[in-house]
Amino acid sequence: MPLETLRTAGNKTIGTKQTIKAVQKGLVQVVFVAEDADKQMVTSLTDLCHQNQVPVNRVPSMKELGEVCGIQVGAAAAAILK
Repeated sequence: MPLETLRTAGNKTIGTKQTIKAVQKGLVQVVFVAEDADKQMVTSLTDLCHQNQVPVNRVPSMKELGEVCGIQVGAAAAAILK
């Protein structure tokens, strides 16, 4: 799923903690993870996504992911909800 769909998504999560909670609840359609995010921070999220068969898309930078989400800071992870 292209990154641009995140910009226009009505329901989304921004940040690793919110995204993990949403995946655990089975609410996530697709997850986006920044390549330059702290590996330890996003590994638990990507492992959880694989366990729950949620697709994970990589984004080059936290800055880019934050901009697409409409926030002024970088984001390590974001997701589009079902």
